[in-house]
Amino acid sequence: MSLRLATRRSPLALIQAQFVQRQLEARGCESELVLVETRGDREREASLATMGGQGVFTVEIQRALLEDRADVAVHSAKDLPSSTPEGLALVSVPSRLDAADVLVGRSLAGLGPGATVATGSPRRRALLLERRPDLQVVGLRGNMATRLDAAGKNGVDAVVAAMAALERLEQRDVVSERLDPTWFVPQVGQGALALEARVDDDATREVLVGLNHEASLRAVTAERSFLLELGAGCAIPGGAHAVVDDDDDMLTIRGVMIAPDGSKSVRAELSGVDATVLGTALARLLRDEMSGGALLGWGS
Repeated sequence: MSLRLATRRSPLALIQAQFVQRQLEARGCESELVLVETRGDREREASLATMGGQGVFTVEIQRALLEDRADVAVHSAKDLPSSTPEGLALVSVPSRLDAADVLVGRSLAGLGPGATVATGSPRRRALLLERRPDLQVVGLRGNMATRLDAAGKNGVDAVVAAMAALERLEQRDVVSERLDPTWFVPQVGQGALALEARVDDDATREVLVGLNHEASLRAVTAERSFLLELGAGCAIPGGAHAVVDDDDDMLTIRGVMIAPDGSKSVRAELSGVDATVLGTALARLLRDEMSGGALLGWGS
């Protein structure tokens, strides 16, 4: 059996797709890459927020599956919208890497008053300003090499990146500080890969199940349920991070919703067994705290 794997063209995306290829090869399955250019790749100067955020790196890849130009979509799970297009299914999440964010260039304590940090993420911006309101946070787009190269140049003291991306690129040595995910809550799906296939392609789905890591799938499912419950129209930066306890199989999910300037935030943590129920309940809890807490100043 040979599978066609649809992926973005970026260096990191290719490394991720090649990882999947090796996993398939170890199970006796050949594969080839189908390179797809997404809107997020084409419009590199625009901010993700103005482009609508979710789906800008995935829609064209999913279309390749629906049009039978590929059999498997290889995504960074953090890029996936909360709902899956009709006709496709999220089949497999391989073992997740570290979901944490990191600083490159300087540690948080090493940044002087008024220092400049670059990131294209509203979540990262808000969390930085919550802890350090004196910082100047500026926008940044581009592939990982471009973003890492910005640290220490043109007045930028540090940039924020994902630990998992640096691990895949074998560039852990550039990390100045790992930001504790218990307070710097990661983006939904960060650190994980997500493999989609057509619902009616039983043979491909059966192969992909062999690549699945059950604890990682449960964690990502909880986080995506959190995102789905908030809805695509939610403009308030937020994040969620779920982990499964190896001893008792219990799942714990932490979430945050935070004002864009970091001035106000709500956090909560829930534990249980059902990933979908937990993610949904956490989103409702945070939303209720926001709308009902007059002291937060967010109103309803």
